[in-house]
Amino acid sequence: MSEKELLLSEIEQVPEAFLEEILDFVHFLRTKIIKERLETAIASESSLKKDWLKPEEDEAWQDL
Repeated sequence: MSEKELLLSEIEQVPEAFLEEILDFVHFLRTKIIKERLETAIASESSLKKDWLKPEEDEAWQDL
């Protein structure tokens, strides 16, 4: 049984009163993933910025 199937099985056994809390936690995790990806992109941008600003890069992209 996959982890997803196990999770769904567990959720089916949880009392209705706790489902909203579980849903809130899932939303929290999704937001956390998005935030971490954004932070990685921002960190990459600052390290790659020096290469992006080279004249060679302008020449390479001028025909697009």
